[in-house]
Amino acid sequence: MSAPAYGVLRRVTPTASVLLENNPSSMTLEGTNSWVLRGAGASGSVVVDPGHEDVEHLTLLAETGDVDLIILTHHHPDHAEGAPWFAERVGAPVRAFDEALCIGGKSLVDGDVIEAAGLRLSVLHTPGHTGDSICLVSDGQILTGDTILGRGTTVLHDLGDYLRSLRKLIELPEGTTGLPGHGPELPDLAATAREYLAHREERLDQVRSALKELGADATPRQVVEVVYADVDKALWAPAEWSVRAQLDYLRSEDGE
Repeated sequence: MSAPAYGVLRRVTPTASVLLENNPSSMTLEGTNSWVLRGAGASGSVVVDPGHEDVEHLTLLAETGDVDLIILTHHHPDHAEGAPWFAERVGAPVRAFDEALCIGGKSLVDGDVIEAAGLRLSVLHTPGHTGDSICLVSDGQILTGDTILGRGTTVLHDLGDYLRSLRKLIELPEGTTGLPGHGPELPDLAATAREYLAHREERLDQVRSALKELGADATPRQVVEVVYADVDKALWAPAEWSVRAQLDYLRSEDGE
């Protein structure tokens, strides 16, 4: 795989370009994808997920041109921390599902349609990774934040919510391009959502089997040691969050 192109605005679709933040980790993959959206002939842009308060990255992002609006896909720092600094720098409002993240703009709700920078962006509330996670659909493409990554699987807060979100994304038209918060773009987001759903169902079966072996009161860590035995131990901590969500799901009435 070629080295990540940090600090270089890369065109991905006719209306979407990405600036990759230099904040790689096991959780962020190569780094955070800050998306710059601009319709044909528009003078300004919509910036999605400015990233950490990384002044070098945010300055480069500001230099991509005028910004009409900043949107956050969820509250995690690798997506949202730099938004106040960036908003002040470019003089644009910030909108998000969580009202506490908004600056000079109102909070978003499922089904909202945003018209900015020559584009129409439809908001899908897709909780699961976090309660405030959203996706943005526009012009044959969807920005997924951390709901679906460009590679691997995401850490979960609530599995029931996440399964419902995946079923929503499966209904997207075939060939809808996925523009994730981390990792490479995806050629068919609905197909990827189906793969994610199958993966989650497989993991649930593995957790059920582990509980039969360990006992119904097994801790998330004990389950991780069985289900993720073949996974790098450096990833066991985030895996524990997902297993906790799976255990909550299985132990709830909805999961029975």
